[in-house]
Amino acid sequence: MNVDPAVSWSDRYLAVRDRWLTSPKFQRWAAAFPLTRPTARKRARALFDVCAGFVYSQILFACVRLKLFDLLAEGPLCAADIAARLDVPLDSTERLLEAAVSLRLVERRVGDRFGLGQLGAAVVGNPAVGAMVEHHRLLYSDLRDPVGLLRREQRDTKLARYWTYGPAGAPTTATADPQPIDYTALMANSQPLVADEILDAYALGRHRCLLDVGGGDGSFLVAAAKRHENLRLMLFDLPSVAARATQRFEALGLQARATAFGGDFLADPLPEGCDIVSLVRVVHDHDDEAAMSLLRAVRRTLPPKGVLLLAEPMMGTPGAEPVGDAYFGFYLLAMGRGRPRSPPVLQQMLQAAGFTDTHLARTRQPLQSRLIIAHTPPAASRAKV
Repeated sequence: MNVDPAVSWSDRYLAVRDRWLTSPKFQRWAAAFPLTRPTARKRARALFDVCAGFVYSQILFACVRLKLFDLLAEGPLCAADIAARLDVPLDSTERLLEAAVSLRLVERRVGDRFGLGQLGAAVVGNPAVGAMVEHHRLLYSDLRDPVGLLRREQRDTKLARYWTYGPAGAPTTATADPQPIDYTALMANSQPLVADEILDAYALGRHRCLLDVGGGDGSFLVAAAKRHENLRLMLFDLPSVAARATQRFEALGLQARATAFGGDFLADPLPEGCDIVSLVRVVHDHDDEAAMSLLRAVRRTLPPKGVLLLAEPMMGTPGAEPVGDAYFGFYLLAMGRGRPRSPPVLQQMLQAAGFTDTHLARTRQPLQSRLIIAHTPPAASRAKV
């Protein structure tokens, strides 16, 4: 096999670099030499943070479980008062506070008091963060043996049992597994921020009917309804989830223009009559075969020149690579199905499903969600697909 000279030179350079970086002698020199010392210390800190990440996450978990941030949101307190309010021994409370200060979750205040830190305040202002931190106790348990997960030796995971669809992709019934209500509430907590990202990136004003597939309790449709009073709304999800969405639509007075349909989107036909479909954090939950089946089903239900909004965290997001590539990669591994995908991969899948003119839209917080907009071809070319 012929090797590109540029690749060959790159490999040689990286081999030399690796030999230097793995040399204890070079590491000691770099840590002592004034010009390399800052870089050496920064990389040592980064490596230690990777090693200690689980401990950091458990400190955050303890703060959320004890409702420490909610307590400090009322005003700064001394350690003794915090210990009494949390019902935790004073020495343990002081240990937690010191740790939280180092992580910018809590701040020291005058008079030996403690108040909210910048990151702790963000948790209070975003209930979705607290809900996900609580939910992560399942993920922490499943990741106790990551090698076993990678070798597919551990299949009956807590996350696989938590989510309705099992590893094989077959849905459980609402009577056999009541958990759709649990995870629907979890997703609803984080939906408002994602909904705003999508609705700010794509204007729905020119559309007449939006179908949200896998739409949970209707949080995304409710957000769309507030912005577009003339837009008809349809939701498709598991029967028990759709029933909950119906109750929410009725409670908000949206029953005249919002309808929820129950079924399995991998087996049942999708409702017709829409001119735009949204898939919000749905595709990455499924393996390639199931994801393609879903995309083809959406393609069939849309009319010519229809629009699909595909929104989810994606691999390779600049500045947020660990979110899509590491976090969601292993979360979905523990769940037993699905995988994060990059925008080019998703666009290739959309084109294979019959969509045209796919492009990545800008969102303000791509860490939370990125958005691909795809169109169905006009009627003349549609018949040829």
